[in-house]
Amino acid sequence: MALTINRDLRRSAQTALAGKWTPAVLTTLVYMLLAGACSYIPFLKFPASLLVMPVLGFGFQIIFLNLMRAGTEPQINAIFVGFNNYGKTLGTMLLMMLYTWLWSLLLVIPGIIKAYSYAMTPFILNDEPELGADEVICKSMAMMRGHKMKLFLLDLSFIGWILLAILTLGIGFLWLVPWMESARVAFYLDLKRNAQQEA
Repeated sequence: MALTINRDLRRSAQTALAGKWTPAVLTTLVYMLLAGACSYIPFLKFPASLLVMPVLGFGFQIIFLNLMRAGTEPQINAIFVGFNNYGKTLGTMLLMMLYTWLWSLLLVIPGIIKAYSYAMTPFILNDEPELGADEVICKSMAMMRGHKMKLFLLDLSFIGWILLAILTLGIGFLWLVPWMESARVAFYLDLKRNAQQEA
C-alpha cells in the first residue's frame, strides 16, 4: 500500500489541531520556557541537558502522538509523562542522542541521516515499552529504511513557514512547532499502518 503524500500529512495535522490550537500553543510555550531555563541557567545547563531535557522532549512528542491518534487535547502536565518511567525513557533517549553524535563525528551528513533513522524512536518507545533501548532504536531504523528522504522532505516542506516564524521574532514557532510535530506523528502512524497491512 502506498504511503500518504506529505501534503495530506500536513493537512491531517491541521485537522487534528483544529479547535485545539490554544492548548497546543500553551503547551509549546511551557516546553520552550523549560528548555530555555535548562539551557541558560548556568548551574542547570549541563545536568539538565543530560538528565531532564531528553525526557521532557519525549513527553512533548507523545502529546502530539496522543492528539493525532485519539484526538486528546494537549495538556501541559503531559510534558512530564516520561518521568513515569524515567530510567527507561532517559536511557533510550540518551542512547539515541549518543548514536547520532557518534555518527556526526564522521561528517555532518551521516549524522543527519542517522537522526532521521532514529526519528521514530520516541513513538516506538511509547507504543512498545516492553522493548529494550537498543531494540527500540533498531526498530526505528527498520521502519525508516527507504523512508528517510520522505520525512526529510516533509520537514523541508515547512521551510516557508519557518522563515515566516523567524520574521515574527520567533513567536510564530508557538503555532508552527505543534503543526510540525503533528505532521511527523502523522508520518509515523502512516508508516505503522502501512507495515501492518503488508504483514
